[in-house]
Amino acid sequence: MSRGFVKEEDQEEIPVIPPRAALPDGVPNYVTQSGYEALLQEKTALEEERRNLPSENEGERRRSALFIDGKLKLLLERIASARILDTKSQSPDEVRFGATVEFFNGKKNLCYQIVGADEADIKKKKIAFTAPIARSLIGKKINETANFKLGNQIQKLKILKISYL
Repeated sequence: MSRGFVKEEDQEEIPVIPPRAALPDGVPNYVTQSGYEALLQEKTALEEERRNLPSENEGERRRSALFIDGKLKLLLERIASARILDTKSQSPDEVRFGATVEFFNGKKNLCYQIVGADEADIKKKKIAFTAPIARSLIGKKINETANFKLGNQIQKLKILKISYL
């Protein structure tokens, strides 16, 4: 049937699906074990949400289902590409993926864990391994200094402590 014969209010609006955290082309999707478990929990929650959609308004139900399906598709791609790195096997004297790093930025001590793109949450003091600050810290050892470019300035970050959970 031609779209000309469809009532305007019956036309479906395509939902906008928010993208997942950015992961540069060609970069593996590294995750910690807890990050992988969080992805699986997110999948379960989305599947549960889809099963429990209200049935009163069929159009709204369809739109909600399309939105959830879009989010699930992106999530399943991330789960399929996930490469779990065992943080306990990392060298304890060098900053690597999964490390919790305490460093001095010239003004104060800061502490962050370097995690996967989907796990990053600055409020929980977790930064993605692809973030510029994480890239400047990776490979450094205790008492070494990392140069972190912040705008037009180079900030010196002195590594104070490295630990793996």
